Amino acid sequence: MQLYLIRHGIAAERGPAYPDDGARPLTEQGQGRIRAEARALRRVGPGIGHVVTSPLLRARQTAKLLAEGLDPRPPVVDCAALGPDGTPAEVRAALGAYGADAAVALVGHEPNLSELAAALTGGTVRLGFKKGAICRIDLDTLRPARPGALRWFIPPKLLRLLGSPR
Repeated sequence: MQLYLIRHGIAAERGPAYPDDGARPLTEQGQGRIRAEARALRRVGPGIGHVVTSPLLRARQTAKLLAEGLDPRPPVVDCAALGPDGTPAEVRAALGAYGADAAVALVGHEPNLSELAAALTGGTVRLGFKKGAICRIDLDTLRPARPGALRWFIPPKLLRLLGSPR
């Protein structure tokens, strides 16, 4: 299984305008950056077949923009395990719905994505996902006893360069 862990894009600031953290949308800048990152992913050609996202608005918007930029366009599915209260074990359980050869993008939040990456690779070092950062982890099995391999980690600035119009 190929997993792409993706932190949501830049969202509106917390505060009186958005008292519900789950309702904070992506900013225009955040949307533009995620579109560029989707172009970069398409150029790299990972063949993502599924996009699974936290149910929070900023993550759902990120997932939708990513899916729209990929070819073919994968379906987007909400997953509570990718929300701020989710755990790596819950994410592993949710991934059981996909085939062993699936390529799945997981859109979520920090510090959850760093914890998930560490749990999936058997590591203890947190990657520190900036908004829009993406890593790829390959798994032979979803069982925790067999850690996956971190194939790459691309910060958002490099992704935007790769996705800039030519």
